Amino acid sequence: MTDRPRWQELFPEGPPRRICIVMLSAIGDAVHVLPVANALKRAWPESHITWVIQPVPHRLVEGHEAIDEYLIFRRRRGMDGWKGFRDLARQYPDEPYDLLLGLQVYFKAGLLTAIAPARVKLGFDRRRARDMNWLFTNERVAFRGQRHVQEQYFEFLQHLGIDPFPAVWNIPISEEEREAQSSFFSSLERPACAVVVGTSKTAKNWTPEGYARVLEALESEHGLQPVLVGGPSPVEREIADRTLALTGATSVIDTLGDDLRRLVWTLDGSALVISPDTGPLHIARALETPVVGLFGYTNPKRTGPWQRDQDLVVDGYATHRGEDYAITPEYRDGMSRVTVEGVLEKVAAARTKYGW
Repeated sequence: MTDRPRWQELFPEGPPRRICIVMLSAIGDAVHVLPVANALKRAWPESHITWVIQPVPHRLVEGHEAIDEYLIFRRRRGMDGWKGFRDLARQYPDEPYDLLLGLQVYFKAGLLTAIAPARVKLGFDRRRARDMNWLFTNERVAFRGQRHVQEQYFEFLQHLGIDPFPAVWNIPISEEEREAQSSFFSSLERPACAVVVGTSKTAKNWTPEGYARVLEALESEHGLQPVLVGGPSPVEREIADRTLALTGATSVIDTLGDDLRRLVWTLDGSALVISPDTGPLHIARALETPVVGLFGYTNPKRTGPWQRDQDLVVDGYATHRGEDYAITPEYRDGMSRVTVEGVLEKVAAARTKYGW
C-alpha cells in the first residue's frame, strides 16, 4: 500500500501541465465545473487548463480566471452532424494533454473524449457512464453511492488526491456589466426578486397560475419587485405571458431574452431568486443569492442548491411532507405538489433568514 496521491502515481514526473475538461452543455453543469477548475488551478497553478464547451455555457464562464483556453464545440444537426466533431478535432493540439477530465456522460461528449489526444482520460465508472462512455476513458472514478451532482464532480478531484475545498465558483462579471447592473437596480424602488418561470424540460415547470399569485404576494406582502428572468425559448415565453395576463401585480419587470450575461448580473443583484431546477438556480447558488427552489420532478437532494438554502426548497418531490427519500436520479411527477402557500412559506423563511 502507498500513501501517495493517485496523481503522483499517474504522473511520477510531476503535476500535469496540460489539462483538458470535457463538459459541453447545460448551464447548471457548467456552474458545477467551476469549483473543480478552481481546485485544479489552486493545486497546480502552473497548469494550462482547456475546456471543451458549447457556445451557450461558454457565455457564462468566458473570462474565468482558472481557464486558460476554450475549445468551442458547435453542434450541427442532420447529415452535417459529423462536421462539428471534425471541426473540434482540428482544434485539439498535436501534443497530448497530460490529463483529461470527462465530466459529461453523453455519447457526443464521449466521442470528443475518444478523439482527444490525452495520456490519462479520467471518467465516471461503468455504472454511471451512460452511452458506453466508460469505453472512452482509461482511468475511472469509483462509485461511492448516489450523491449531489456537485459532489460527484468533486469525486474526480478526490480520486486524484486534490482537496476540492474551499469550493469557489467566481463566476466572472465584468466592470461594464457591473455598471449596467448598478444602473438597473438603482432604478428600482424596492429590492428585486428574480423569478425564473420556465425550463427546457416541461415536467420541471410550475404553473402560470401559481406564479401569478406569488408575484402578487411578493409585491404586496414582502416588499419586493418581481423581475421575470430566463431565456428566449417559446415555452418560457408562453409561461411568462400567461403569468403576466393572470397576475394582479403591477410592478413586474419582464427581462426574458437571449442575454445570459444580463441574467447573471440580475441574479447577482437580486435579494431573492425563485426558480425550478434549472441553470439560473445553480447560478444563484454560486453567487450566494438566496434561492427558493421549486422541485417535484428531480430530486432536490441530488440537484438542489448545494450546501445552501436546502431549507428554502419547496419539496414536491416528496410524496408527503417529511418523506425520508434517498438520493437518486429517478424522476417523479411532483410539480403539482408545489403550492402557492408552500412557495410563500419559503419566501417568508428567506426574509427571516436573510432580510431585505
